[in-house]
Amino acid sequence: MRMFHVPDMSCGHCKAVIEKAVLAEDAQAELVFDLDAHEVRITSDLADHDLLAILAKESYPATILV
Repeated sequence: MRMFHVPDMSCGHCKAVIEKAVLAEDAQAELVFDLDAHEVRITSDLADHDLLAILAKESYPATILV
């Protein structure tokens, strides 16, 4: 599990876009969102750089917290 800070994520639409994009690349991924903190925890077989690239491609640049 990795924690990402996604400053531009603020609503259900943001959550849906991110979830759809990550699950398209790893159908077994698990995502837990904290919209108030602008954070998402992702459990995935994808590498960190791949997850960061997916988020950036969807216009949600992120940084790794954990």
